[in-house]
Amino acid sequence: MSQVSIYHNPRCSKSRQTLQLLREQGIEPVIIEYLKSPPTPAQLSEILQLLDKQPRDLMRQKEAEYEDNGLDNPSLSREQLIAAMLAYPILIERPIVLANGKAAIGRPPEKVLEIL
Repeated sequence: MSQVSIYHNPRCSKSRQTLQLLREQGIEPVIIEYLKSPPTPAQLSEILQLLDKQPRDLMRQKEAEYEDNGLDNPSLSREQLIAAMLAYPILIERPIVLANGKAAIGRPPEKVLEIL
């Protein structure tokens, strides 16, 4: 199996559950605390491609930063939305697990088993 990585927020229960599930499978993933170390624009773009999602699909739209920055504006470009996600990484849905050239969002945590 290739390296497994998790974009993790230790304060998020789903993220903690997903990490625990990986460990129960005998996998010790590379843990990326994305609030401290956000992905690069290229990495986030690749994650979106692997998930087959558009930026807004990966955004936590109930976070204050979403409304405060007018991110519901339909005229915003893909690049502008990605830039906002990197400026405010709290907006990135979590946890995201990368494995075997694939990606999955751990909501529910068992969803990540599909890519292992």
